[in-house]
Amino acid sequence: MEKIIELRSTVGLHASLAAKLVQTANMFDVEVRLQYDDKVVDAKSILGLMSLAIPNGENVKIIANGPDSEKALKSIEKLLG
Repeated sequence: MEKIIELRSTVGLHASLAAKLVQTANMFDVEVRLQYDDKVVDAKSILGLMSLAIPNGENVKIIANGPDSEKALKSIEKLLG
């Protein structure tokens, strides 16, 4: 499953938000990746997420594969959007 959302954190994808995203992704039986521009990273990797340096207001694609894909996408969208 894939979904494109707009990042609505006033300071972009910062360390605290990235940590929350990793925690959220790890709650589900799913492989989750985030795509920004031409980079795709594992959403369960805080270093990978930080390397994206996504500013506020940018669109990101969430890609989820696994039994909990739908639940994971909804939770991540709620966190980031």
